[in-house]
Amino acid sequence: MCNLSGKRILLTQADAFMGPALHQTLDQCGAVVIPDTRALDTAKAVTELLSAAGDIDVLLLNLGVPAPSTAATDVDDAEWSHLFKHLVEPLPRLARHCLPRMIERGAGKILLMGSASALRGMKRASSYSAARGAQLAWVRAVGAEMAQHNIQVNAIAQNFVDNPTYFPAQVQANPAFQARLNREVPLGRLVTAEEDALFAAYLCSDAANCFVGQVFPVCGGWVGS
Repeated sequence: MCNLSGKRILLTQADAFMGPALHQTLDQCGAVVIPDTRALDTAKAVTELLSAAGDIDVLLLNLGVPAPSTAATDVDDAEWSHLFKHLVEPLPRLARHCLPRMIERGAGKILLMGSASALRGMKRASSYSAARGAQLAWVRAVGAEMAQHNIQVNAIAQNFVDNPTYFPAQVQANPAFQARLNREVPLGRLVTAEEDALFAAYLCSDAANCFVGQVFPVCGGWVGS
């Protein structure tokens, strides 16, 4: 286990995507977890969240919405806007509040739980992959900018990780999904939620201070296959 004793970590969407596993693991590592479950789709929601949280050492951006399966020719403005509203627009709003305080202290971390769908082409995923790709581009740019202030901004780009938002029990029980897992993922199984959360905890720790603006695939080898 990583040592996160005393670190105040704000965890967004704590009840969805990787939230429950992250919360449990960070607790076990000694962190003071500030879980939040609201949607961050408005500037007001972001302001209220950060005002209530106070000073934090780590902003853990766990943002997830169901991924549409829409042909590129059928993606409408509403679908595109919905994904960017929930996955991308919160990022600069959060940064405007958190980063000045971290810069003043000369320390801090932002870790984004993103998607490997931005790293490998997927059919019928143009809108979702575009939003996830924007997240990763933001992390790379802000990570490079903040490195001089001893602030580490990084991302986990995951797929085929056990979580209730994208791989619920009914999906995992489907023989067609199991066949796809064996065919496309070199690991031959889902990455467990605990494996993913432990890596996230490491990236939240002082042991990971050398990583800035980096995107780490956690997908059982799917990106490289």
